[in-house]
Amino acid sequence: MKLPLIKHITAYSEKNCKEDISKTINVLEHISQARGLKPDELDIIGELLSDLYGAVEVNKMVEEGAPQKEALNTFMQRVIGSIN
Repeated sequence: MKLPLIKHITAYSEKNCKEDISKTINVLEHISQARGLKPDELDIIGELLSDLYGAVEVNKMVEEGAPQKEALNTFMQRVIGSIN
């Protein structure tokens, strides 16, 4: 996961339609099931999906009233905590 990318996606969804993000997730998940994809291509799709899902989570926190910076920090702390 890349925090700058999650922040960028979050900013996009605040200015545009939030449904664009979920549609993008659906398309990438469908593409990931295509035959003939190389492992490195699947890795890239997986990274994009994790960043998109992260942005969705951050957006939820912001909608619940958390400032964006706090929502981003909280999300990354959860990610780091789940790794340890």
